Amino acid sequence: MCDTDMLGKTLKEGKIVFRIQEKFYKGSLVSLEEAIDLIQQSTIVNMVGRKIVKRAIKKGLVHPDAVIEIEGVPHAQIVKL
Repeated sequence: MCDTDMLGKTLKEGKIVFRIQEKFYKGSLVSLEEAIDLIQQSTIVNMVGRKIVKRAIKKGLVHPDAVIEIEGVPHAQIVKL
């Protein structure tokens, strides 16, 4: 999932090229609370954007140390085993 303002952008930092492509990230438009509910139900999550990552941290779903920034934009992944 991604913040709506990030969809279609490409972030570059050093050797990292991170494409926030519609074919991967575009789906249903949901509120932040609905997104958090989806994260809680999921076993694998890939998120990018200030709003969604901040909310996931606030809800205790992502540890702040597990977040990387690419061009200043937060990115986090969750894998539940």
